[in-house]
Amino acid sequence: MDLDYNYTSKLQPHPERRREILGKYPQISQYFRPYPLSAFYIFLMVSAQFVIGLLLHYYNVNFMGILLCSYFIGAFINHALYVMIHESCHNLIFGTPWMDRLIGIFCDFALVVPSAMGFRRYHLIHHTHLGEFDFDADLVSKGEGKLVGNIWWRKFLWMTFFMISQGILRPMRLKKIKMWNKWIVLNLGVIITFDLALLFYFPWVFGYLALSTFFALGPHALGGRWIQEHYTQTDKQETYSYYGPLNKLTFNMGFHNEHHDFFMAPWINLPKIKKMADEYYRPLISYNCWSKVLINFIFNPKYSPFSRIVHNKSPNESLEF
Repeated sequence: MDLDYNYTSKLQPHPERRREILGKYPQISQYFRPYPLSAFYIFLMVSAQFVIGLLLHYYNVNFMGILLCSYFIGAFINHALYVMIHESCHNLIFGTPWMDRLIGIFCDFALVVPSAMGFRRYHLIHHTHLGEFDFDADLVSKGEGKLVGNIWWRKFLWMTFFMISQGILRPMRLKKIKMWNKWIVLNLGVIITFDLALLFYFPWVFGYLALSTFFALGPHALGGRWIQEHYTQTDKQETYSYYGPLNKLTFNMGFHNEHHDFFMAPWINLPKIKKMADEYYRPLISYNCWSKVLINFIFNPKYSPFSRIVHNKSPNESLEF
């Protein structure tokens, strides 16, 4: 198959829908405020991960026990911590950029990957330039997409090592975006130093945390989230929401259309926005099972990394970040 993106000359739908909804429901603006209680949840989750890791270390649990614990417990916690990093990117925890940056870095202590500041750098551009190939780090390169193709076992491997694609390969292809800044350097220095100390003194803890992050980003029921958000079933819709039960464990991350429409609203308020403006969201295609999304993506030859809408005309094509 001659695989390529689905190109369109239209602009992304979210700014227009946001204006329409706010025109009809101006009271939605009451939900645009930080939610500091998220910091408490972050502290609990990071603490819980280290307590679990230390217990595994203390009782000298074998590799299989650590593996199972990472898959069935740690992956859910670390995935939720990535959601909290996402919240901090939008300054939705404290509302003060430097404080939200620090709480994002704090999440990385349990994730063992210094990703918070790099994610912040590219994710905010993802919102303003959704689906624009030169700016959106959520899109793979042509070479990566063709290497994976629509062959099931290649898609399975791609999803298994999804963190390599998301965290390394995609940022490298965006030549118009300058990655390095003082916060990214700080993030790298602090977390790598901590990782080395943890690996030296408590290797079982490090192994548990690393495996938890590996499963949180890849071969897991939660992995369907990465496909659900923007991989298309139709050229008429480029963002999708998930309304299933795992939203309870992922701080409503499934409410993705609502988030792109109102990225100034914290996770706690996204279901309220959906309920208030239900006539805008009910007609859109949505999902209720991340596992089905993931399985369908892997085994259905209709889908590939190119199953995305790309906007081939941008009003800001010449900008550099």
